[in-house]
Amino acid sequence: MLIKTIEDALDDLKGRDIQVIDVTTLSDVMDVLVIVTGTSNRHVKSLANNVVEDAKSRGDRPIGVEGMEGGEWVLVDFGDIVVHVMLETTRAFYELEKLWSTEPSTRHKSSENDQ
Repeated sequence: MLIKTIEDALDDLKGRDIQVIDVTTLSDVMDVLVIVTGTSNRHVKSLANNVVEDAKSRGDRPIGVEGMEGGEWVLVDFGDIVVHVMLETTRAFYELEKLWSTEPSTRHKSSENDQ
């Protein structure tokens, strides 16, 4: 399952505060939004690259990847699943969880250890 591959890829490189949000009732263009924090520009890029490479290894290719040049916010679009890898300051500023959540989001198991 692609979502599990994405979560594992982010967890493998110590992505922080992984959030998986079901947006099927809020969006016609995607079903799941994944948001994760990276600790530096390099970490953000590495997390996004790991997601892409792990997904490709199981036959899933992203439709697009945006933001790799800056590394402040990288978006990996798989169609039904969109992954946002962000620096902590960027994530706090845009508050995507609040924008897209109608219910409490599902916290990835490692997120509890990050606090």
